[in-house]
Amino acid sequence: MARKFRGESNHKVDAKGRVSIPALFRRVIEAGDPNWTSGDNPELVIVYGDERRKFLECYTMEAIDEVDAQIAALPRGSAGRKFLQQMFNGQSFPTTVDETGRLVLPAKLRKKIGLEKEAFFIAAGDTFQIWKPDTYEEVERSQTESWLADQPEDFDPLSFLDSAKEV
Repeated sequence: MARKFRGESNHKVDAKGRVSIPALFRRVIEAGDPNWTSGDNPELVIVYGDERRKFLECYTMEAIDEVDAQIAALPRGSAGRKFLQQMFNGQSFPTTVDETGRLVLPAKLRKKIGLEKEAFFIAAGDTFQIWKPDTYEEVERSQTESWLADQPEDFDPLSFLDSAKEV
C-alpha cells in the first residue's frame, strides 16, 4: 500500500513562485516516484483543471499512473474519457521538487487560484492540495462546517467507515 499524505500547513510563496513543501509530504512524494533515488529530485504532477477548481491538486507519479490507467480503460471517444484526458493530461503540470524541498509554481498556476504570498497545503490521502488560504476558508472549511451543522448532535464521522465495509 502506498504511503498517504497527512496534515495541513501554511507556507510562504516568494516572488518567483517558490514554495516549500511540508517535510512529511516530501517523503510521500519520494516514495511515490518509482524512478527516485536518494539525491535525485522526485517528480510529481500538479493538476489545475478548469476555472471551477479553486485549488491545485498534486499527485505522486504512482497516483497519476493509477488515474491514467483508469482513464485508458474508458471507451475511446467517450465524453468521460475526453474530459478526464483534458483535465489530467492537458490541464496539468509535471514538475519536480528541488533540492531544498520546494516547488516552483508557474505564474499561470498562481494566477489561476489567486496565490500570492502564502499557500495552504492540505493532505487528501494519495494527493495533496494547494489553496490560497482565504479561498480554502471561504469554500472548503465553510462548506464542511455548514454540513456538520446539519448533522444530528450525536453524529460520529467514523460511521462513514461502516458503509465502506459494505462496498
